[in-house]
Amino acid sequence: MAAASSSDYNGCGAESNEANSKWLDAHYDPMANIHTFSACLALADLHGDGEYKLVVGDLGPGGQQPRLKVLKGPLVMTESPLPALPAAAATFLMEQHEPRTPALALASGPCIYVYKNLRPYFKFSLPQLPPNPLEQDLWNQAKEDRIDPLTLKEMLESIREMAEEPLSVQSLRFLQLELSEMEAFVNQHKSNSIKRQTVITTMTTLKKNLADEDAVSCLVLGTENKELLVLDPKAFTILAKMSLPSVPVFLEVSGQFDVEFWLAAACRNGNIYILRRDSKHPKYCIELSAQPVGLIWVHNILVVGSTQDSLHGFTHKGKKLWTVHMPAAILTMNLLEQHSRGLQAVMAGLANGEVRIYRDKALLNVIHTPDAVTSLCFGRYGREDNTLIMTTRGGGLIIKILKRTAVFVEGGSEVGPPPAQAMKLNVPRKTRLYVDQTLREREAGTAMHRAFQTDLYLLRLRAARAYLQALESSLSPVSATAREPLKLHAVVQGLGPTFKLTLHLQNTSTARPVLGLLVCCLYNEALYSLPRAFFKVPLLVPGLNYPLETFVESLSNKGISDIIKVLVLREGQSAPLLSAHVNMPGSEGLAAA
Repeated sequence: MAAASSSDYNGCGAESNEANSKWLDAHYDPMANIHTFSACLALADLHGDGEYKLVVGDLGPGGQQPRLKVLKGPLVMTESPLPALPAAAATFLMEQHEPRTPALALASGPCIYVYKNLRPYFKFSLPQLPPNPLEQDLWNQAKEDRIDPLTLKEMLESIREMAEEPLSVQSLRFLQLELSEMEAFVNQHKSNSIKRQTVITTMTTLKKNLADEDAVSCLVLGTENKELLVLDPKAFTILAKMSLPSVPVFLEVSGQFDVEFWLAAACRNGNIYILRRDSKHPKYCIELSAQPVGLIWVHNILVVGSTQDSLHGFTHKGKKLWTVHMPAAILTMNLLEQHSRGLQAVMAGLANGEVRIYRDKALLNVIHTPDAVTSLCFGRYGREDNTLIMTTRGGGLIIKILKRTAVFVEGGSEVGPPPAQAMKLNVPRKTRLYVDQTLREREAGTAMHRAFQTDLYLLRLRAARAYLQALESSLSPVSATAREPLKLHAVVQGLGPTFKLTLHLQNTSTARPVLGLLVCCLYNEALYSLPRAFFKVPLLVPGLNYPLETFVESLSNKGISDIIKVLVLREGQSAPLLSAHVNMPGSEGLAAA
């Protein structure tokens, strides 16, 4: 086994050597040719002999076929091909009978392949979805030779663009063909029935009725048609079905199916939906500002990694607790659970080659790797209880063992009150004035409260009178009459002595235009000069904003400014419909001169 050239960083902030590191470098193979992500890694005692193996759903890059690999130590023990790309891998107990050997479930395409003792045991396929009626009718016409292949392609393309339901695989393959191949494809497949099949996007396990580590578990699936399915561990029938507004990509569960459970699903629309046992639809929704890249449930806190290079902590009801920013993009996340010390933490693999370990928002440890880590898995491997398995972007495999004497200590970003809070404050002594005021408040508390209430009622009365006066004299920039629903606001531009005054007038009615309005500007002629102080307003179409421009010349060389009153009137009436007071700025050009 090769030693990994990776370094360890403790929470106190200094890099340490191998003797002071919390991890032992067990194995590093940069040419292991393992390409996967965290959801396709699982550790389990597959043969019941106490020797834990690593199950890998390999993606098979570079045109290679996806494969199921089982590793014992650093070597690949068995390897078998998969019909489609793996979506997730999980180990679970199907029954309580001895020997208690866990089963392996691998989600790939529309199926779940269940293995026991590394031998195929059961294959579960998702139920088929009803086809689009329009698509079915088109293929029926093609079967009866009432439609030519070119027209069939055009109609299927229009259905694909307009319909909410996706087309069947047969129609999608037909749309990819060249014109010369279409007729042969139609003759070959026109007698086949249209089938629409969804696929599995994510998978996890949920304890059925006990919270023990070796209790029977159910499989929880997320599908492409925005559904969550809970499967019975023995008969593989659907126990529960839940609907989501979007396609789930990450799943986390807490609790037991027969008692009470919470289920969190991160979806492609950037939201996280939380469901309970009795709900068929989401009970809570967490709206993220960026797409999620990982979802981990630690105790009662939901930790979410986002594409904004940050970790967020939420309660199970969606309340945000904290945010931690990362130095690089997050590539993968997983849970670190050390049973001997009761520790649960979040591992985050970053694009800069770091693996950071957090408990809440406190940084516990940083591991430096030769390449960016794309998948993480922590647990019992072989006969070691605390083993960290990492695969890198280049297909490498890194295995580290946590020392039995290692204790994670929170670093500089600790959770809780800052150290300054423990310092005693230099509180001044009580003065004679403070004592007198305290006695006065005790003796005359009722009179002080009445005086406060009287002043508060007077303030409300004056505000109501001022508001009424503004409505009666049209001093508001928004019209209060239903006949002329208008809105006015003014913008002043320039440094002086010439300013540009722009009046934005808008008709806020829904359908009726307004005609016959005038705009008048009242100002101090000793301070300002306006070439257009009175002008007509054109026809106001509902909903449009009409800018009316004029220029204001400042005549004072002392930097004095004043208010210009803008009135909107109707022809033949002296009372304004609405008005605005424009606070003119001081002329900086004259002040500088």
